[in-house]
Amino acid sequence: MSARILVAEDDEKQSRLVRIYLERDGHAVHVVADGRAALERARSAQPDLIVLDVMLPLVDGLDVCRILRTESDVPILLLTARATEEDMLLGLDLGADDYLTKPYSPRELTARVRALLRRSRGSAGAAQAAVLRVGEVEVDTARFEVRVAGRPVALTAKEFAILETLAREPGRVFTRQQIIERVFGFDSDVLERTVDAHVMNLRRKLEADPRRPRHLETVYGRGYRLADGASPPS
Repeated sequence: MSARILVAEDDEKQSRLVRIYLERDGHAVHVVADGRAALERARSAQPDLIVLDVMLPLVDGLDVCRILRTESDVPILLLTARATEEDMLLGLDLGADDYLTKPYSPRELTARVRALLRRSRGSAGAAQAAVLRVGEVEVDTARFEVRVAGRPVALTAKEFAILETLAREPGRVFTRQQIIERVFGFDSDVLERTVDAHVMNLRRKLEADPRRPRHLETVYGRGYRLADGASPPS
C-alpha cells in the first residue's frame, strides 16, 4: 500500500526516524519543518496522507489542520505532546482523523498510517452501492459527498467513514468498538472517546439541533445508529 506521505515535524531526529520507518513500509516521504512549508507542500504535491506535528514554527500545526480541512479531505494524523482530553478533542474538532501522543512507537505510527490509508482507499474502491439514502441523509460514496434534505454537508474523512458505516445498515446499533474496528482498523489503539468526539462533530453538521438529533441517534448503554424511520425511540 505505497503512498505519498507528507511529514511536518520540526524535530530533526524525530522526523528522520519517522521517514525511515515510513519508507521501510514502502511509502514516498517528504519532510518539512514548519507549518508554512507544510501548507505549501500539501497544496502543491497533494499527498495521500499527512503526519502533522502540533507544535510547529511559523504556523501552528492545529492551524495547518484547520486550513487544510477547508481545502482537502486528505487524511491527517496529528502528533502531539499535549496529552489532555481537551487537546485531543480540539484536534479532532478541527478535522484530524487520528492522533498520537508523544512519545510514541514508530511501529505504532506506521500501523496508524496503514489503517488510515486502508480506510480512505477502501471507500474509494469498494464495489458497493455508490449512493446510500437513509431518510433525508444521502451519502455518495463515489463522490465523497453528503447531503441532508438536499443541503450539502462537508465532512472529514473519518466523519464520512463513520457515517457511511452507519448508513450501510440503517437502524442497526453499532457499539463504539465496532465503529473503531470498521473505521480505524483492528490494529488501531483508538479510544472510545475518540468515536464520541467524531459523532459530536457529525451531529453539528447533520442535525438542525445537535442536542436533539433526528438522524444520528445514541442508544444509551449500547452505541450509535442512523435512524431509518422505523427504529423505536432511544
